[in-house]
Amino acid sequence: MSQINILGEDLERVVNVAQIPQLSPFRYPGGKTWLVPRVRHWLMSLPEPPAIFVEPFAGGGIVSLTVAAERFAEHVLMVELDDQVAAVWKTIMGRNWKWLADRITSFDLTYEHLKEALSKSPKSVREKAFQTVLKNRTYHGGILADGSGVLKHGENGRGIHSRWYPDTIRKRIFLIQEFKSRIEFVEGDGLTVMEQHIDEPGTVFFIDPPYTAGGKRAGKRLYRYNELDHARLFDLAKRAKGDCLLTYDDAPEVRSLAEKYGFDTRLIAMQNTHLAKMKELLIGKSLDWLN
Repeated sequence: MSQINILGEDLERVVNVAQIPQLSPFRYPGGKTWLVPRVRHWLMSLPEPPAIFVEPFAGGGIVSLTVAAERFAEHVLMVELDDQVAAVWKTIMGRNWKWLADRITSFDLTYEHLKEALSKSPKSVREKAFQTVLKNRTYHGGILADGSGVLKHGENGRGIHSRWYPDTIRKRIFLIQEFKSRIEFVEGDGLTVMEQHIDEPGTVFFIDPPYTAGGKRAGKRLYRYNELDHARLFDLAKRAKGDCLLTYDDAPEVRSLAEKYGFDTRLIAMQNTHLAKMKELLIGKSLDWLN
């Protein structure tokens, strides 16, 4: 029997991501667009809106962007360790955002031009940001980790043009400018930033770490920075004065950690990039809002 939460959310129903406002310029492996409705419900279930919303492993940032755009928190703190991904966020949140948007729309994408653009060593953060967007939009699955490479066939044989929508990316960069005053971006270690905020009752954490617990290979294949002390992460989440929501691949080691630290767990339906229906594990101090 399907579980229905208090807001009518069927946990067995796969969210149609086409109905979620697309705010991120990234095509991000492991992206959480499908989880946005549940994050909204979680935040609405809290006694008070959070003063600070922290995402220690921001990646493509769709959750943080949604929270800021829809004013679910007074302040959003995005953290990312990967210097390539960080370069994009620093540029979009900084003064060179329009340069990046213009550079994307003016770029004539051919295999030759792509090879030339990616062969250069970036001399600035904004140039690294542009290279990262190029890689993200022309590499297999948007994967930036070592070993990834340029699309050859892509969707419908379109190759590198399969996911290259410069006008759309530009619009998203412009849209972020409307609410970026509520966002702070930090390039750094997510666990360190968590530790700095665990004593703040008004701070909540959305935690979507690389999936490397229990020997999972996905995180190692998808992300450049995939080493993580999962036990320390659970300990910090447990000690946090504010609420937290974690999302993990379902693995025995993860369930063991959740039980050890007294967390509630719930499986929830999702759909991967290959359109296969799967289950992901939600973890929290209490998931009664899903009942």
